[in-house]
Amino acid sequence: MATSIFDKLRAGVTTRSAEETRSLATEFGAALSPGSVVALHGDLGVGKTTFVQGLARGLGVDGGVTSPTFNIFTLHRGKTNLLHLDAYRLESAREVEDLLIEDFMEPPWCLAVEWPEKVATWLPVGALHLDLSIGPEHAHHVRLRA
Repeated sequence: MATSIFDKLRAGVTTRSAEETRSLATEFGAALSPGSVVALHGDLGVGKTTFVQGLARGLGVDGGVTSPTFNIFTLHRGKTNLLHLDAYRLESAREVEDLLIEDFMEPPWCLAVEWPEKVATWLPVGALHLDLSIGPEHAHHVRLRA
């Protein structure tokens, strides 16, 4: 029996390059249901935006994906639309409500949130939480919380 990408990520996956991280995220993105919310936890530089680049590819988004730090969020159109939110500069869930992001969440869509702890009370209960970290020798670790 084949192991699903969700099972792999629950067990934790180590990647050794940005392209390996993107490939993992592409597989994850292709398996997501429309309307999914992905919360990406991790320190600065652990590969959250790199993961979102692969996620976008898996959702059928063409074009480049960069960090929306200064824009706060960006919308990428594809087979499934991707709304990419960087909550780093937000102070509360109220601020994310003021951005009117819900207006862009038209099916089919997926929301990826970097720094989700800043807007934790705004995230839906069913959000998929991924922990990203860097281990010895620059190995990146991605784990889906149970």
